[in-house]
Amino acid sequence: MVVSTRALSVTGGYGPSGYSPEVTYPMGVQIVDGVDQARKAVREQIAHGADWIKVYADRSYFVAKDGTLSSTPTFNAEEMKAIVEEAHRLRHKVAAHAMARPGIENALNAGVDSIEHGISIPDDLLDVMVAKGTYLCPTLSVTDYVAAGRGGIWLKIPAFHRDSFSRALKRGVKIAFGTDAGGFDWTAMNEAKEFSYETKFGMTPMQAIQTATRNAADLLDMSDRIGTIETGKLADIVAVPGNPLNDITAMERVGFVMKDGAIYKRP
Repeated sequence: MVVSTRALSVTGGYGPSGYSPEVTYPMGVQIVDGVDQARKAVREQIAHGADWIKVYADRSYFVAKDGTLSSTPTFNAEEMKAIVEEAHRLRHKVAAHAMARPGIENALNAGVDSIEHGISIPDDLLDVMVAKGTYLCPTLSVTDYVAAGRGGIWLKIPAFHRDSFSRALKRGVKIAFGTDAGGFDWTAMNEAKEFSYETKFGMTPMQAIQTATRNAADLLDMSDRIGTIETGKLADIVAVPGNPLNDITAMERVGFVMKDGAIYKRP
């Protein structure tokens, strides 16, 4: 496992909210304000075992007057830059939850290693991602899953997401598999449905499979050990019934796992 611990956000940037000032409650993120706190938070997380640093780059999504999806950035440019600089100085990567231009642009300018979700990425920022080699980890299936329940702006987000994904693919952005696990109940949706979404909106079945193998290993700096079946790498293999190049939904029916050479079969 390659693990990020609590994501970083700012005061007022993550729920729950609206409680009386004297009420304290646990937060799902680590709150940091200012450059010094940002650097210290990165050091603390790495000291406690974090492999990656995750940041919330934006929030409060809305459709702007020009019809594009927009957002409110969480960190200012200096704070975001401090987080990325400190993580990279300590040889760790940074993943940014970023959904629209304000957050994505802030994250890219700071030099993050991956954009998580990337619901609406303008073409000029896609070009920046290509130039910098920044990965996109889209989560197409979960945006469909949560849209109806959340309502409001979320009813429009799947369409933004599909368009952004298709344009990113055409422009040559590096793409790694993501599911946003936790955005759905484990029993409610098979996380491998993401393969079907990737192919539905432009990828070939092989490209989709590579997002979860070769590409993901590259993003995680683990290409020397995993990602492809080659001599000298870990014997980590899955098998599915049928040919996923003909029917990508076969990826949802894994019945054979080899982990480091040991075989596990579904009864």
